[in-house]
Amino acid sequence: MAVPKARLSFWQIWNMCFGFFGIQFGWSLQMNNMSAIYEYLGASPEDIPGLWLAAPMTGLLVQPIIGYLSDRTWHPRLGRRRPFFLIGAILSSIALFFMPNSPVIWMAAGLLWILDTSINISMEPFRAFVADNLDEKQRPFGFAMQSMFIGLASFVAGYLPSLLVKWFGFSREKTGGSIPENIQWSFYIGGFVFFFAVLYTVIFSKEYPPADITGWKQKAKESNKGFGGGLREITHSIKNMPLQMKRLAIVNFLTWPGLFLMWFYYSTGVAADIFKGDPINDSETYTRGLEHANTTSAILNLVTFLFSFTLPFWVNVAGKKWTHVACLLVGGAGLIWVNHISDPRLLFAAMSMVGIAWASILSMPYSMLANHLPADKIGIYMGIFNFFIVLPEIIASLFFGKIMIHFLNNDRLLAVQIGGFLLILAAIVCIFVVKEVVDDKKPVLS
Repeated sequence: MAVPKARLSFWQIWNMCFGFFGIQFGWSLQMNNMSAIYEYLGASPEDIPGLWLAAPMTGLLVQPIIGYLSDRTWHPRLGRRRPFFLIGAILSSIALFFMPNSPVIWMAAGLLWILDTSINISMEPFRAFVADNLDEKQRPFGFAMQSMFIGLASFVAGYLPSLLVKWFGFSREKTGGSIPENIQWSFYIGGFVFFFAVLYTVIFSKEYPPADITGWKQKAKESNKGFGGGLREITHSIKNMPLQMKRLAIVNFLTWPGLFLMWFYYSTGVAADIFKGDPINDSETYTRGLEHANTTSAILNLVTFLFSFTLPFWVNVAGKKWTHVACLLVGGAGLIWVNHISDPRLLFAAMSMVGIAWASILSMPYSMLANHLPADKIGIYMGIFNFFIVLPEIIASLFFGKIMIHFLNNDRLLAVQIGGFLLILAAIVCIFVVKEVVDDKKPVLS
């Protein structure tokens, strides 16, 4: 018998999305610190994009496969998506414990590959989880709730290395390896947070079984014809993407390179260019600059957390499309400003502007997309949609190192400024390409 989608309460949606706090906590530690970890181990700025390559390559393969498998999974106790949450959380937590003990660059790169794979196993089904459990009117609120947890987790993770020094007496020095002690313990704490936050959602949330569970199981069994069958299904889905998905894919394809350039170079750019530190010869000053960059990134995510609460209001006023356009323009201006700042305190304002864009990037595209996807293929299409996140990262990883050497003179903050122009370009394209449908203007307040 089909189980109708009841209107969920605030706390039911909270429980359903809370696991994203742990996922984002681990992901933020990775994004904020991996470039610095590479430089602590001896990498130069032009090496950084290539060392990130394994992560998007993995995402390109893992996300649609996990989406395909989770669409066809039904565990009598854990449901459809939650088995993948749990497996990914266990593997990610283990990788977070090992990462800050990497003695050489190749080991750090290998662990990043494992960590990113594991995070994708948990993260990709979470997008489908919201679409599965909420009706059309509550989906925007569910995605906004995810953005809220993403912002909160990123805020705490960004502040954590600095707090460990100021409140608990950890050292900024390399006390037992190549990585400073406070960075090491941030990753250890992140491993615990990741696992227990996801476990909370697994325990305290539920999933709706598919309509006509017997017929669904038979259909899933017939469609699971080995690797070839899965590949054909993924290929067929790519060829038959909904039109709205194609439009939003173009916007995402331009948005995410701007973010990746920020993650590649913002923290190390602040440490090296504004604080004038050196990861090898003056690691204490460099680490202090890295902490300041992470603190401003934490403020970015605090703004994301707070602004996410207002997104339903702005959507009701302006619609999803124009809300997203405005947020991208503000964030792009913030990244451009970064390259013109000499007073580190002004970075708090610039990154707050990026936080407004980040809140929208994490929710509006998925909210505009969800109502256009077939219910039995939400997982696989969410995975395919993420192609347009990882493909730009692959392109940046392959080619931006050469751009850094030959055109930018290894100027890290100039690379961040280019990221800002890309966000503005994405906003302009969104104006002319994305069509706002009637459903995108429905009330979204829970």
